[in-house]
Formats: sequence, structure tokens, C-alpha cells
Amino acid sequence: MKAILILVALVVGTAGCSSNGRGPSARIAAVAAEDMWGNLLTQLGGDRVEVSSIIADPGIDPHDYDPKPSDSAAVADARLVVVNGLGYDGWAAKLVGANPSSGRVVVDVGRVVGARTGDNPHRWYVPADVHRVVDEMTAALDRVDPADAAYFDARADRLRSDGLKAYDDEVARIRTAYAGSPIAVSESVFAGMADALGLVVRTPPSFAAAVSEGNEPTARDKESVDRQIAERQVKVFVYNSQNTTPDVAALASAAARAGIPVVAVTETLSPRGATFQDWQQGQLTELERALAASPGSAPAPDRGLPR
Repeated sequence: MKAILILVALVVGTAGCSSNGRGPSARIAAVAAEDMWGNLLTQLGGDRVEVSSIIADPGIDPHDYDPKPSDSAAVADARLVVVNGLGYDGWAAKLVGANPSSGRVVVDVGRVVGARTGDNPHRWYVPADVHRVVDEMTAALDRVDPADAAYFDARADRLRSDGLKAYDDEVARIRTAYAGSPIAVSESVFAGMADALGLVVRTPPSFAAAVSEGNEPTARDKESVDRQIAERQVKVFVYNSQNTTPDVAALASAAARAGIPVVAVTETLSPRGATFQDWQQGQLTELERALAASPGSAPAPDRGLPR
């Protein structure tokens, strides 16, 4: 009887462990500072990883976020942390620094893509950078959990070939059809995507930088953007609906009155709970429709935006 009990205990104990020694409910704890990266990490990690995103509400401005004690606790327990870097989420780097762990892997997006301080921090609007970060997050998961590396690699392959395919195809389609088209933007959040699409941003860089940083644009820049809209020098006005200042709202209204299509984008996932690719593809589809519906625009000097 004693031998039977020992055998049963061994069987139950073996059944309760995964191939890497974790119980079936003990998933890897991972934290992403923002949900756009967190969602991609969730798709890569599958049922082996429990991902929490600190910024996961479209109504929250990541620039001004004040971390809560629960955020610090989540980072302290995490074996993998993803931060955007480049000054976008300095609070996240402070959380990591305040909760050191020799066994934790940190993915800093800015470093992964080779950007420098002062570069546009919105790297999730740069398709090539998105793929670089997917590769790096996959490698990070492999380091944290080598026993499940084949599982993570397979999910990464599926994400590249299936999950992100429609998004990549939409980028290519817009570039083929509308490269060279002039647009106006409310700030620099969309600059990387505009570049990938081959669109020419006419908005003065200093205007976009001021709005992005919460500063007042100069009178000269306001006059320049107002003229571009009034004279229909741009085909579309793209604005960040999470950072709509009175100046931006006035420009959107003026564009609509001038017959220039207005397209809203967001810094973080919208609607809440959407996948990265559905969010981005939805915005790109709206942009494509706007470009197709827009009347011709007058030529203007290319002033660009900082990349």
C-alpha cells in the first residue's frame, strides 16, 4: 500500500510540471511600459508568458504618466521588461533601476533600433523598427526560458508571416499608390509612418515638436500651417487624438472646411484591447481612404519632420 501511495505521488507531481520545470499556471512574468509593445509580446509569449502593460488606456498620455506602487511591484517581479526608451518613458527606466534583478532581461526599444537621444521616440510607427523589436523580444524570451525557445520562435514566425502580413501589405500598397503626396500632421508621432509610406510632411518641424512636447507653437509656425490648410497644399491632415490642443482642434476644423480629409491616430492601442496589427491597419485603411478621396493639392517646399 505504501508503495502505491509513493507511485501516485510521483505521477501527480510529474503531471503538475511543464517541460521547463514550471507548474502549468506559473507563466513567465513580463511587463511592458506601453501596450503597443505589450500586445506584440503577448502574441509572442502565448500561454507561456503573463504580460502586463503599464500604459493600457488610450486616455492616458505616456509622457506624463506617474507610476503607481503596483507598477513598481510588477516590475520587481518581472523576468522580462520592455521599455520604449528615447526619453519617451523615463519613468519606466526609473522603475527598472529601482528594482534591480540579475535574472531580468530588459528590452530597450531605442537601443534595439539604433536610435539616439533626440530622435523621434515613436518607433512603433516605423514598420521596419516594429519587426526589429519583434525579433529582439523573441530572442529575449528565448534567453529567459530556453526550454520553450522553439515555441517562441514558432510564434514569432507566425506573427511575421500571418499576424503582421496585412499590416505590411497595407504599408506597401499606400506607398505604391501615394508616395510623394503632401500631408500635414499635428505632431511628430506619425512621422516615421509617413516616411515609410513615402508621404511628404509639409508641417514645420518646430510646430510638430512644440505640440508633441506640450509647448506653444510660434506665431510664424501657426501662420505657416494655417496657410497650408487654407491653400490646400496638403492632401490629408493627420492628428494625434490623444493630444488635441486648441491649436490642433482648430486646424482639424479648418481642414474639414477646406475639404481636406482629417485622419485621427493614437499613441497607444485603440480601442483598448485591440491587437497591434488591427490597430495600425485600421488607421492605415482610414488614411488610404482619405488619400483616395482627397482633391489634388498644390506643390509646396518639402520641410519634413525629424525622424
